[in-house]
Amino acid sequence: MGSLFLCVLAPTSAIVLGGLVATLRQPGPGLRSLILHFAAGVVFSVVGVELLPDIIKRHALSEIVIGFTAGVVTMLVLRVMTRRVEERQVQSRLPAGLLFGVAVDIAVDGLLLGIGFASGSSVGTMLAIALSVELLALGLATGASLRTQGISKRKTSLVIIGLASVFTLASIFGITILRQVSGNNLEIVLSFGLAALLFLVTEELLVEAHEEKETPIHTATFFLGFLILLILDLLGK
Repeated sequence: MGSLFLCVLAPTSAIVLGGLVATLRQPGPGLRSLILHFAAGVVFSVVGVELLPDIIKRHALSEIVIGFTAGVVTMLVLRVMTRRVEERQVQSRLPAGLLFGVAVDIAVDGLLLGIGFASGSSVGTMLAIALSVELLALGLATGASLRTQGISKRKTSLVIIGLASVFTLASIFGITILRQVSGNNLEIVLSFGLAALLFLVTEELLVEAHEEKETPIHTATFFLGFLILLILDLLGK
């Protein structure tokens, strides 16, 4: 129970830390891009090292197709919903479209943590590390964006704390409910998580990271993130 608590606390604290740091001092675009590259490498490592081998070992073809397809469709629908909210957003102090998209992203991350623990404690722990890095970058980006749009430090801090609570609630739900899944249903859940994580890396983290000028250091940071998680996994076995 203590390890589960830490695995929920670490990503939650990461987004709060990132948001508060950006509130006090906005990070440069180069640093944010480095963090996003590193986060993408870490998440991709979780997919390749932990999640995918477990899915292949179970060898349930129809369940894999169902879960993977459902994951892709869900992520695409969420993207469309987010963009529609942004397009219909009325002029206000708080950017509703941005916050809706971030909240959805964070909620999905929380559920993915539950999916990780459904696969096994080592997968859950590795995923918690990966999500901590990702949410640190997300907190930095969200806090910086709010401050750039003239939102006060106090209101920005409250928004960041609110977003962190979304992750906490989603992860508690995911861990409580999804850990009870077994058999072929577990294969569907794991395949869903696989698709969602791949979408997160290719369509979210790397897309945002490439908004800044790419350098060899940025590219190397992606592979560094992958290598570190691979080493940690091997040391833990």
